[in-house]
Amino acid sequence: MQWKLFADLAEVAGDREIRVDVDPGATVGDALDELFDARPALRERVLDDAGDVADHINVLRNGENVRSGDGLETTLEAGDELALFPPVSGGRQ
Repeated sequence: MQWKLFADLAEVAGDREIRVDVDPGATVGDALDELFDARPALRERVLDDAGDVADHINVLRNGENVRSGDGLETTLEAGDELALFPPVSGGRQ
């Protein structure tokens, strides 16, 4: 399973794409744990003090925020694409 990381999360991880070893049937939370095992510095940036995904971090499965469904308990299928997005700001006024 492949994670795509954006903005400063890619900088913290040292790469924009990180492969993790989880099988279909695992959960998004399992894949996130594997990501943290592979890139421990991400844990502090992604999780809040209670150990939950911070409100401002978006966890996507196939382009959809997992918060709108089963959250980190969302079951993975072969070919799923996972992504982490920090808050995005900027542009012109």
